[in-house]
Amino acid sequence: MTEVMEAEVVDLAVSSLRELNQRLHDVALSGDGPTRWRIVNPKGAHAVACGLDAELDVEIDGHVGYYCAGMNQLATVRVRGNASTGIAENMMSGRVVVEGSVSQSAGATAHGGLLVVHGDAAARCGISMKGVDIVVRGSVGHLSAFMAQTGCLVVCGNAGDALGDSIYEARLYVRGTVAGLGADCIEKEMRAEHVEHVRELLEHAGIDDVDAADFRRYGSARQLYNFTIDNAGAY
Repeated sequence: MTEVMEAEVVDLAVSSLRELNQRLHDVALSGDGPTRWRIVNPKGAHAVACGLDAELDVEIDGHVGYYCAGMNQLATVRVRGNASTGIAENMMSGRVVVEGSVSQSAGATAHGGLLVVHGDAAARCGISMKGVDIVVRGSVGHLSAFMAQTGCLVVCGNAGDALGDSIYEARLYVRGTVAGLGADCIEKEMRAEHVEHVRELLEHAGIDDVDAADFRRYGSARQLYNFTIDNAGAY
């Protein structure tokens, strides 16, 4: 039987946030130290578990502020609460899970990894995403996937206005209603391979009570960012 290592507990009512993040970075740099961490009493602190670069497992018991798990690489970060602006901003790899809801710009500019939100996400979810996969069990606000370049956004609920505005090649899947599509974003055919793709993402996110066949697909019409000589006068 594999022995499960006990988590290193850090109480932010006693320890400083700077001290916590330094300890996490030291483990990443040295490769020596606890790999499982549990953070209690975050009380909305900003930049908790930010800039990690190792296969750490970090559990945060409570709500967090801005930029939690920002610039994450390799680590798994779970927030047992809500998160404010910019959760997993510029994430490169790894996994970030929020059991509650998140504020605006979740997963902004993220290049890779998986962001899972079990509640709702506010405006600009996935703004300028560059390869990350984002799964939202609830709904997303306006301008989600604005200027999204690559990666996937899966929304099990509804999407606000201007979804996918100025989108490049990211794939968007929405199960509920869409208030409105942004510039150059159109609905596309949902083929068998897309249903399978959504099924895989839902499985990775730990969501097993949603049917992948219920989603619709949206993406770029490929008109906005391509120069066409017939439209030269508009540039």
